[in-house]
Amino acid sequence: MAKDTTTSVNRKSDIISAAIEVFAEIGYYRATTAQVAERAKISQPYIFRFFPTKEVLLLTALEVSWARIIESFHQVVQSASPDRLETDLIIAYEQILGEYRNEVLLQMQAQTIQEHSIREAMQGGFREVRQIVLDAFRQADIADPEERTMLFLARGMLCNISVAINLPELMET
Repeated sequence: MAKDTTTSVNRKSDIISAAIEVFAEIGYYRATTAQVAERAKISQPYIFRFFPTKEVLLLTALEVSWARIIESFHQVVQSASPDRLETDLIIAYEQILGEYRNEVLLQMQAQTIQEHSIREAMQGGFREVRQIVLDAFRQADIADPEERTMLFLARGMLCNISVAINLPELMET
């Protein structure tokens, strides 16, 4: 890969990381691309080289956050034994909560944004995660896989709330 291409990829990644932090901290509507640029230590116009609008930047940040969960769950599904599947999925999600808190906070905020493209991104992410878990539970012959999937997702949402409001006892089992 040429140096310019590598630099561009790294800068784009820096911008996405900065956007995730800024959007998670102050919210999508209050955040500006100037604040994202400052966090990424670049000029504001440079953001628009990669992302034509703030909404496109948010959609890319959401894509990154969903991809992390989806990849993590796929890895668990491929390696976990049926009797450890749900436990290993919970552990994987708790690791994401611990290591990528801002991505989770970003998703939580995005759930309240009414723009069609953002709602579609959130629906798509939830649908894919739900399908991965449901298929895995069915494959593992877990009783009532639809109900268990719903409870698993509900527990995940409770964990998100716990992280967002700093109330760890909500996550205690």
